[in-house]
Amino acid sequence: MKFIYVISAKRLKQILIIVAAIVLTAGIGYAERDSIAAFAEGASTQAPQAIYKVDTKEKKIALTFDISWGETRALPILDVLKEKKVNKATFFLSSPWSQRHPDILKRIKEDGLEIGSHGHKHDNYTKYSDEEIRSQMAKADSILTEMTGKKPTLIRMPNGDFDKRVLDIANRMGYSVIQWDTDSKDWTNPGTDVIINNVLSKAHPGDIILMHASDSAKDTHLALPVIIDQLRKDGYEFVTVSELISGTSVNSKEIH
Repeated sequence: MKFIYVISAKRLKQILIIVAAIVLTAGIGYAERDSIAAFAEGASTQAPQAIYKVDTKEKKIALTFDISWGETRALPILDVLKEKKVNKATFFLSSPWSQRHPDILKRIKEDGLEIGSHGHKHDNYTKYSDEEIRSQMAKADSILTEMTGKKPTLIRMPNGDFDKRVLDIANRMGYSVIQWDTDSKDWTNPGTDVIINNVLSKAHPGDIILMHASDSAKDTHLALPVIIDQLRKDGYEFVTVSELISGTSVNSKEIH
């Protein structure tokens, strides 16, 4: 017995449209498979970041000092750290300053303090070309490595100025870009009490504190003993930036 199926023209048109849509979708999927895979992979790639603090409940804190010029403020700060038995802090040094003051750099190294790069020219690198940014970082890298015997792995950009290009170049050169979460604002010379309050009112576990040992910061060495004593009283342990960020969850800001 034979069966004859009768399909209306309207029904046939619907079936043909569905089949065509399936074929078209499959074709697009096949043709774009590489693009889709690349997009998915790129979506999971983390953009360049700068580290501001560490997410931790442990009362660990990093004192950091930038130096780009001058010779009268660094030694008093080093004396305070030694007197207070703080043998873990991080100094970000510009390479021209380091060349002009090898004796102070030697003292920083001998005291066992961590040394990071503060670049070569103390300028905003965001206005430079990619090539010049690399050149500035490479000059500082070479000079600091030669003078300390150890390649720096941390960098704080001059003036804290950076963008995605600067971060990307620094990352490719093996650097972690370090910012801060608490700013002492010591370079504005607001007075010892204000500097102390600027730090103690905002300090928290995992904090990176910004101070300066350049001659522009006239009261840092006066505020530092009180800051150290109070933080210790509050149960804080002083660590280097490298120790702070090692094996912990860092809090960074993504730059687009």
